[in-house]
Amino acid sequence: MSTNGRERFAHTVEGRAARKRRARAHEENVWFGLGMFGLVGWSVTLPALAGIAVGAWLDGRSDDPRISWTLTGLAVGVAVGCALAWYWVRQESARGADTGDDAGDDAGDGPPGPGERPAGTGGGGRG
Repeated sequence: MSTNGRERFAHTVEGRAARKRRARAHEENVWFGLGMFGLVGWSVTLPALAGIAVGAWLDGRSDDPRISWTLTGLAVGVAVGCALAWYWVRQESARGADTGDDAGDDAGDGPPGPGERPAGTGGGGRG
């Protein structure tokens, strides 16, 4: 293994060890996951129910049988709820990124870039 290869290997190992230390220090419990799951669920459910309620009220006031305001309200409520859920998940992801969970450590993450060998295919002493 060449000096450059050893340095790169050492950098990769150091990066993975640092990521593991950060993950252990910032370990979330199961209640956090359930809370996030509930937040996303309710952020879709409540606007959908509000849309249904407004749509049912409009259906009661409207004499036009061709338009179902209840279904329209449901569709609008689900769309608004999905936008809210996306916002909350994005905020939580940004908060996780701010703590440095993946900052500066891309060793071993994803496919190799141009001119790089896949992980585990070290040159077999040819370098």
